[in-house]
Amino acid sequence: MINGIELENIYTAASRLKNVALKTPLMFNQNLSERYQANIYLKREDLQVVRSYKIRGAYNKMASMSAEDLAKGVVCASAGNHAQGVAYACQKMGVHGKIFMPTTTPAQKIKQVKMFGKEWVEVRLTGDTYDDSFDAAQIYVEENGGIFVHPFDDIQVMEGQGTVGLEIFKDADFKIDYLLFAIGGGGLAAGVSTVFKNLSPKTKLIGVEPLGSPTMKVSIDNGKVTPLEHIDKFVDGAAVKKAGTLTYEIVKDKLDNILLIPEGKVCSTILQLYNEEAIVAEPAGALSVAALDTIKDKIKGKNVVCIIGGGNNDITRTEEIKERSLLFEGLKHYFIIRFLQRSGAFKEFLEVVLGPTVDIVFFEYSKKTSRERGPALVGIELSKKEEFSELIKRMEKANVQFTYINDKPDLFEFLI
Repeated sequence: MINGIELENIYTAASRLKNVALKTPLMFNQNLSERYQANIYLKREDLQVVRSYKIRGAYNKMASMSAEDLAKGVVCASAGNHAQGVAYACQKMGVHGKIFMPTTTPAQKIKQVKMFGKEWVEVRLTGDTYDDSFDAAQIYVEENGGIFVHPFDDIQVMEGQGTVGLEIFKDADFKIDYLLFAIGGGGLAAGVSTVFKNLSPKTKLIGVEPLGSPTMKVSIDNGKVTPLEHIDKFVDGAAVKKAGTLTYEIVKDKLDNILLIPEGKVCSTILQLYNEEAIVAEPAGALSVAALDTIKDKIKGKNVVCIIGGGNNDITRTEEIKERSLLFEGLKHYFIIRFLQRSGAFKEFLEVVLGPTVDIVFFEYSKKTSRERGPALVGIELSKKEEFSELIKRMEKANVQFTYINDKPDLFEFLI
């Protein structure tokens, strides 16, 4: 046993899951390997029956429960993937479930939960974050009974997630130098790191968190579980305000590093995986691949495995993903520009300032009466980020009065 998880129990979990969860492929990726001059393999949990690894932990937990406890029904809180895992387990096992989800959960994930659970589950939307839903679920259990199935801070759940690591180890006919995986509450990290510390202790274990939700890293840096007051909820599968108490104790000494990746970089990686590999990765699922740039000098010539944790991406988020990617890559910029209110002023701006390779992708303007100048909100897209400095020089040379708002988050969120 290492800090509460027994390797033997992860083997038992794998046996329980044999006819429930898919044994997902470990696939060599040619494009990423060439880009990073390394051997990059992807563990495709996006191809899982519920399109994420979460079925493993949820089913293993419920299969470990007594018939008496199952008869009471189960309750869970989730931003999406754990909910789908619990819903599928409820339907397979004939167990009634109450599933609490944030109101901000993408519609696609809510629909999938209902599809997988069928008549066995009821979805309740409450609060803005996973933590809000968690609190509501706890109140429900206290008032109505039922067994709470935690999305990460539970030994049987962690052992179920650990079967991902077991499959990777069994399928790899090579020495794994680096293993990268996303961290939300820490269930996957706890299970997988336990497997590798037992079976492949020299493998570097790299956890990856979104920059706007560095829950586990902050806790490890502080030497205790530390709740975050504010988080960016965009990477919804990894955006929690508080790491698990059990998961923290298990992973704190096992991980070699935790990398923080900007949400914009995650968006660029989602688009890259879709366009180049035909892989539909959700934000949390793309985290491990997004982190490769951060360690590209260390992984040259090495064998690297990235866990694609899930593929539940709502198509309605595509425009937001593209926008965040363009902003991160330095290709999209927003300005408040004060145009002279006279005929031909905008034409001069187009011809003298913008030039042939710069596109206006957003323009909002209302003529102000009795004023010499009128402000316009202008969005500009570049073909390459190096054009930005030249654009600013042209604007200054032409005496254009402007305010750049990409670097003013409060103003940016209000206007865009």
